[in-house]
Formats: sequence, structure tokens, C-alpha cells
Amino acid sequence: MIAVVVVRAGQLPAGGAEAIAECDGRALLVGSELATALTELAGIATEVTTVALADFLPGAWAHALEPLLADEPAVVLPGSPDGRDLAPRLASLLQRPLFAGATSISPQRIEMARNGGRELHSVSPGTEFIATLQPGVRGVEADPDLPAPTATEVHVTLTNGDRDATVLAVHPPNPATVDLAEAPRIVGGGAGLDGPERIAQLAHVGAALGASMGATRVVTDRGWAEHERQIGTTGVVVDPDLYLAFGISGAVQHTSGLGNPTHIISVNTDQHCPMMQLADLAIVADANQTLAALDALLTGGAA
Repeated sequence: MIAVVVVRAGQLPAGGAEAIAECDGRALLVGSELATALTELAGIATEVTTVALADFLPGAWAHALEPLLADEPAVVLPGSPDGRDLAPRLASLLQRPLFAGATSISPQRIEMARNGGRELHSVSPGTEFIATLQPGVRGVEADPDLPAPTATEVHVTLTNGDRDATVLAVHPPNPATVDLAEAPRIVGGGAGLDGPERIAQLAHVGAALGASMGATRVVTDRGWAEHERQIGTTGVVVDPDLYLAFGISGAVQHTSGLGNPTHIISVNTDQHCPMMQLADLAIVADANQTLAALDALLTGGAA
């Protein structure tokens, strides 16, 4: 298997390293400033091919990459926005089935999340296929014993007439609407919150901090937040750099969907609950009062 990862200005997409690890370190990096991205793959990538291209044009890129991938039976892309754009075009050109939203991929079996993450479907993909891997479900840890990856550069020629969409503008992500699986910062609320108005405060605090709002299953079951904001094994699997947990005890169904956050801050009255034990900074306080005070401090609202 080989991972195809779109790189923008040296930045790996969400799930890029995971897709490469799923393919045992084999990768095709395509995009701009690829040398910068390559440094992020130390201990993960082992065999890398690079294709330097500028503006992302999925139709034209798919045609250019088709000859490079024709002899690769299994092609894996991260389920990032660019990966989801490129994957079906490659599948069409290579005349292969596309397995989207996979949680694990091997030549013998692919598991895919369906029905809002409440079902797991297993299929035998056959000898040739294209698949996208959901970011955050696998996780990846660099192996310090692996040598630094080196890359083989390949040049391709883009052709016109591929009917790509015209990009009118690129807007920065809105923390309130960004996919939780791709959010670098998340503020989460749990059963310790005392009413739906706390979810509004949580969203206000998140916006002020450049963070997305998430919740536990208890909160979504109460109807205070939409299911797509639910973090955990029956919701969205995330892997943020920063996770702020307000009134979350840390049940395994929730924490198993957290990935491996770089920093966790937890606010709870129970200093012995699992989330407080996981936290880099554990604040023993009422989550509702703390959230209201933080909302007032950051947004000028009433505490």
C-alpha cells in the first residue's frame, strides 16, 4: 500500500502521518514546500516520492498522478478535505472501488465507520482499491530507530481541460464549524454542566480561543448539542493539540476518542475522576462557575 498525501505550503493535512503509517511508511507527497513536510515524518516515513505542484487542482492532479499509481494496487489517502477531493477522481481514472471513511485499512480487510459512527462495516477490498482513512482513529508514534526519510523527486506535467472548480477565495477556518476531527483546539462540556445555556457559553469561549466546541454523549443525549459535536467511540474521534474539559468525568467511551492531545486542561469538582488524572492542568472547581467567569473575561459577557 502507498499513501498519497496532499501538502499545502509544507503543512501536512490532518491524518497525513496516520495514512503513511498505515502504509508501513510508503508515501507519495504532492504539493508545495515538500521538504518542510518531510522533516515532520522522521520516524514515520520510510520510502517517499515527492511531486512538487502549486495550486491544488484535484482533477488535473489526478490525471498527472495516474501513471505513478497505476502499478500500486492499494492507494490510501487521509480523509482530509483535499484527500476527499482527490480520492474519487483517482478511483475513477484507475477504475477501482473507493472505500471512504475507513478506520483501518489492510490489503485483506477494510473497516469503515457508517451511520454517524454508530456502525462499523468490514469488507474484503479485493486486489486493487482506493481508500480514505479517517484522521485521528489510528494515531501514530514516531520510531526513533528509523533513519530520516529520503525522497525521490518525480516531475509531472499538468494538462488543461480537467474541469476543475475555480477557487474564488480561501477563507480561514471557523472554529465553530470546523470538523472536530481536524480541530487543533477543542473545548468540551460534559455531564457536570447544569443547562443548555452553558453550551452557548462553551461555544463563546471556544470562539475566543480559536477552538471548536465538543461534548460528551450525555450532553448530546440531552439535546443540548448536535451529535456531530459528540466526542468518543460513538461520536467523533479527535486528536487536538489542546483539550479543555469542563465538567467531564472522563468515561472510557469519551477518553478513547480523544486521541493523544498535547495538552489537557480539566475543570471538575471531583479531583479523582479519570479526566483530572489525565490532565496536564487539573482545576478543582465548579465547571459552571469557571466557564461563566472565563466567558465574561474573554467575551465581555455576564458571569
